[in-house]
Amino acid sequence: TIRDGYGQTETTAQIGNSPGQTIKLGTMGRPLPGYPVRLLDLDGNLAQEGEVCLALGELRPAGLMQGYQNADGAVSVAEGAYYRTGDIAFTDEDGYLTFVGRSDDVFKSSDYRISPFELESVLIEHEAVAEAAVVPAPDEIRLSVPKAYISLLPGIEPSPETVLSIFQYTHTRLAPFKRIRQIEVVAELPRTISGKIKRGQL
Repeated sequence: TIRDGYGQTETTAQIGNSPGQTIKLGTMGRPLPGYPVRLLDLDGNLAQEGEVCLALGELRPAGLMQGYQNADGAVSVAEGAYYRTGDIAFTDEDGYLTFVGRSDDVFKSSDYRISPFELESVLIEHEAVAEAAVVPAPDEIRLSVPKAYISLLPGIEPSPETVLSIFQYTHTRLAPFKRIRQIEVVAELPRTISGKIKRGQL
């Protein structure tokens, strides 16, 4: 049984599908023992969808690191009432959390919040797509629209027919406001030394 979970370099696993509970496909699970997970909106209020945060009250999570060591040797720690992960999730009525994306990657199109992670997950399901990255592209009417940069599997030609097939595939699996409006085929996606896609460059 595959049990998805969520954690960071700064923590151990915070959220997961632990043994003994029902697994909901697509979710990260529920908060694990010792992690007081809260979802906070931009104003710092509890929300159904928001940034994944850890309450730092009297019982600071044991799995949360003490802080970052600066160049001068001083250690900076999470300040305030919460440790902020920078990741966005939403919760259902049973407390299961679903990953939406990095807070700095989520963008608006026609006033709808778009998660690149969700669109990329659909793109890589297509039989021709090896990798995908979605970013906002300027649009006169919608302010921005989802644009996908994709690399194709070896042996597949970047033809108009291939791209049309990808458009058609995503249109049957995404709500109209989430639909990818532009696709650009690239040989490979730009990455950092640790392998993360450079969205800012795209």
